[in-house]
Amino acid sequence: MTVRTVLGQVPVLALVLAAAVWAALRGDFTDLFVYQYAGQSVLDGASVYAVDDPVTGLPFTYPPFAAVLMLPLAPLPAWLAAALWTGASMLALTGVVALVLRALDLPSFGWLVTLVAAGALAMEPVWQNLTFGQVNAFLLLAVLVDLLRPGRRWSGVLLGLAAGVKLTPLVFVVMLVLVGRREDAGRAILTFAGTVVAGFVVTPGAAWTYWTDDLVRASRVGPPQLAHNQSAYGAMTRLLDEPPSTAMWLAVAGPLALAVLFLGARWWRGGDRVLGTCLGGLAMLVASPVSWSHHWVWAAPLALVLWKRSRGVGALWAAVFVTRPILWPPWGERREFDWSPLDHVIGNAYLVAAVVLAGWAAVRLRRGQPSPA
Repeated sequence: MTVRTVLGQVPVLALVLAAAVWAALRGDFTDLFVYQYAGQSVLDGASVYAVDDPVTGLPFTYPPFAAVLMLPLAPLPAWLAAALWTGASMLALTGVVALVLRALDLPSFGWLVTLVAAGALAMEPVWQNLTFGQVNAFLLLAVLVDLLRPGRRWSGVLLGLAAGVKLTPLVFVVMLVLVGRREDAGRAILTFAGTVVAGFVVTPGAAWTYWTDDLVRASRVGPPQLAHNQSAYGAMTRLLDEPPSTAMWLAVAGPLALAVLFLGARWWRGGDRVLGTCLGGLAMLVASPVSWSHHWVWAAPLALVLWKRSRGVGALWAAVFVTRPILWPPWGERREFDWSPLDHVIGNAYLVAAVVLAGWAAVRLRRGQPSPA
């Protein structure tokens, strides 16, 4: 490694350090408290699903394997956990930016990666991911590594681990099959199965509770009508003034998510792996019963690939997530049930943007343009 290469990473390290210092001073990260509680529950031999986090009053909603991964956070003071977690999240974000830039054959030197990553913080999902102390930046990086760089000896393993933390990345196993990467898909499934087994070995009581009860209760993660839930299920709940039946939800979200997933697979096979993978991410967000706004960190890599394909489309896409129109109508305390027709359009802006983008990608595909960006 040359001196020039080392010096080129100084801006990235400075951004990571700045994020860590900011987090240590701030020290109030809602979801990070829940993660620490989960790790402590595993240390204590207690079920993480039996009692909500005493600090925030929120439940731990991830699979048991995720609680096992949170063990190192348990003994740390809040400020140190916040600093390490936020610094690592920022490092993951810069990794996402560098990976996408290289996949698009664009320059990826340190200053550019730093500027783009810092600019991505203006997008509401990215900023919320940091302020809540969420895990999404790590999952995004893991999925992109396996989908943008397939064919490696351990391809699929990171995807399987990501699915062990949150189930929704399993959508990408289907995508790997669709694009002909069945060996990678097999490794992902085996790795995911290993995370399930690990959960039962380390915390059998909690694992039994999760896989037999909590898994099928979407309401356990919060009120589905909340404006921040930008999934098809959330939009339907706000429109109907109550959660839709399972049959109705599957009838709407299922075909929509599958259409976007197949579209992503077509782009991936056509040579644009970034756009194809990101469309798969949108399919995942549409299909999930709950897709909080901070789950939409996929907006950042999508903005990069769209900017290269069409500056206008890329700018419009980024503007939606910078201006966060989902919070323009009244929200919270069930006020979403009083929305006007216009409020429903504006308040579902992330979901609407995803559907419009899928339509744009389909039109480009019909014009014979699924070639490398």
